[in-house]
Amino acid sequence: MSEENKNLNTAEETQETVAVLEKEETQQAEENPKKKKKQKKYRENIDAVELDIDEDDIWTYQVEGLSPPAVNVPVKNRLVKQIIFVVVIVIAIAISIYFSVRAVHRDTFEYNQLDNGYEMTAFSNTGYIKEITLNYMLDITYDENETDLEKNFSINEDTSKPVTEIHEFAFNCDNVLQTINIGPNVEVLDNDSFYSCWELRCINVDENNPNYSSVDGVLYNKDKTEIICYPIKHSEYLKEKYGYTEAVEPDAEGYDEYREKVLTYVVEPTVTTIGELCFNYTDLTDVYLPEGLKTIETMSFFKSGTLANIYTYAGDISNSYVSLPESVEYIGSDAFSYDQSLTYMYIPKNVTYLGHHAFWECVYKEDGNLKGLAEINVEISEKQLDEQCHYGDQWRAEYDYMLFKKKIPVNYSVERITEMPTQ
Repeated sequence: MSEENKNLNTAEETQETVAVLEKEETQQAEENPKKKKKQKKYRENIDAVELDIDEDDIWTYQVEGLSPPAVNVPVKNRLVKQIIFVVVIVIAIAISIYFSVRAVHRDTFEYNQLDNGYEMTAFSNTGYIKEITLNYMLDITYDENETDLEKNFSINEDTSKPVTEIHEFAFNCDNVLQTINIGPNVEVLDNDSFYSCWELRCINVDENNPNYSSVDGVLYNKDKTEIICYPIKHSEYLKEKYGYTEAVEPDAEGYDEYREKVLTYVVEPTVTTIGELCFNYTDLTDVYLPEGLKTIETMSFFKSGTLANIYTYAGDISNSYVSLPESVEYIGSDAFSYDQSLTYMYIPKNVTYLGHHAFWECVYKEDGNLKGLAEINVEISEKQLDEQCHYGDQWRAEYDYMLFKKKIPVNYSVERITEMPTQ
């Protein structure tokens, strides 16, 4: 900075300061003459201030009490610090790339080693795997010469490494897989293993498996006391089985037969437990439960939005009655949540547990009228139910009522209806 420019800047700053002071003096002159005198003296002191620093030394000027500027002073260990900085940046970039890749890609098959074999922990579909067999560890190889993506890979078994367990959510949200075959080696299979497999049609179990079984593509435990998984798209398998090329609409000819064969399911008569998430998201309209059923687990019928009718049968379905079996004792959390096609629910006298949100969002309003499950019927009195039953939070459905939410009513000490009402 030249001496001329420096002086010019100083003069301009001084003039601005003087102008501010003069304005304040004018405003305060009549109010406080003594203060005006002090301000005039202060202004004279400002006029006398002059920063006497040589142009060559302006960047090294040191303010008293502060460290001197580090101008033309070499940085200690400069090369080492530069190397450390570069290494840190490279590591940070590598880590971010690694986790970014892991977030969108993982191995097709992932396993943990156990004492008695291997646990399958995760499956990531290539986009073209429609059928898989779970019995030994699997890996996948690709044929670089094959351009057809549906044919350029093969799945290989390592028969020296048996798969004995399937981890929960191992196939979570797969939208390609249609058929799962379970071999004799599988000993433990979590109920949540096939949660939200949107295209799953069949689960077949080898007859030599000592722990599990299947009935026409539906998964049970070995002795068929628990139904574990009714595949979400099992209706597609049944359509093919019975010769339907497409769905039959409710108002079309032949719908009743189609509904009976494709959209109705009769649970095996030996079943005492409906497994967790068993019927979630299915397109069933009618389900027959066996007399002797005791437990309906958490989310058993979660978001089975087309489920309209529940029946109980004893012996065969010709001997059936409406709604839940008299033998039911346990209704888990979210057991029937979002099942808005249900219109009738009867809770028998043996129920001792009603989980939280058991019938949540089973009712809705249409043209000002309540639709779906507008009320719940109970065989015993309110006092009896309160004494014997454990309630979860908000087990009843709610609907909008003015500016508030109102619970659907419960009718106590009522008899079971004999025919299913129409909505």
